[in-house]
Amino acid sequence: MSIHFDVLTIFPNSFDKVFQQGVVGRAIEKGLIKLNVWNLRDFSEGTYKKVDDEPFGGGAGMVLKIEPIFKAIEKISSTNSKGKLWKVLMTPQGRTLNQKIARNLIKKERFLLICGRYEGVDERVREFCVDDEISVGDYVLSGGEIPSMIFIDVLSRLVSGVLSNKNSLEDESFSDGLLDYPHYTRPAEYNGMKVPDVLLSGNHDEIQMWRKNESLVRTKIRRKDLFDENKLSDKDIETK
Repeated sequence: MSIHFDVLTIFPNSFDKVFQQGVVGRAIEKGLIKLNVWNLRDFSEGTYKKVDDEPFGGGAGMVLKIEPIFKAIEKISSTNSKGKLWKVLMTPQGRTLNQKIARNLIKKERFLLICGRYEGVDERVREFCVDDEISVGDYVLSGGEIPSMIFIDVLSRLVSGVLSNKNSLEDESFSDGLLDYPHYTRPAEYNGMKVPDVLLSGNHDEIQMWRKNESLVRTKIRRKDLFDENKLSDKDIETK
């Protein structure tokens, strides 16, 4: 299985260094991930390749125009080699990306990520041109580039073969709806700070029980919403 990402942005070079290394970079080299970044200005006419304009009705800021976005979607869709191109607008008004959503989206296999800028995009893009709207959190960023990078990283990790150790994905935070358990490595003691004895015991059953319990405790303390969402209670936590 491979997955293909197309990204539409006015800052195409911003993706270069980010995905030249690390997990996604290696996956691209292996052909597990395909990434094409398109410059929105290439789909605009005129000497200045203008892609934005003042909002109707007045107000601060500029709005990305529908014409270049529409033309870009037509062009990119025509190069689609397999399946339907799932068109995603990266916007704080979209549904918030989480692991469950990512696992459902990975079935789409090919995506076009549209990066908003300024005050956003012409509303007709949202109404008529996209299949989905995704947010990465309740805060304001300068544009959709960083959210698109997050989207690509999250989904890429779900592709078989991208992670060298397949167990890594199963043990990560949110894989089972809970936060991850604490991790330790050598040395076993440093400046009086010790690794929990159970992790040095060699008893794998006890280690698994400890990890599960720590995951529950951490989730209850840090993300009570997830703890409640999983219908957990204090009875599920082993008292120490």
